[in-house]
Amino acid sequence: MVKYTIIIERGKRNYSAYCPDLPGVIATGRTHDEIMARMKEAIEFHVEGLQEQHVAIPAPSTHAEIIEISSQPQTCV
Repeated sequence: MVKYTIIIERGKRNYSAYCPDLPGVIATGRTHDEIMARMKEAIEFHVEGLQEQHVAIPAPSTHAEIIEISSQPQTCV
């Protein structure tokens, strides 16, 4: 099993996500569960396409961490 890092961003009405290790692999969805399912499908589809074209599949190399800071984000007016 291969694990790729995805970046999920929340918009006003939906979520969007991309995979830094697989340029062009993106998805959108209305919920977190939907974006996770769509990204899994998009990554699998992309990898299958690379395999059919006999192109090397990029190994996962991106790692994400969460940084905690003491101050709360301010809303810009």
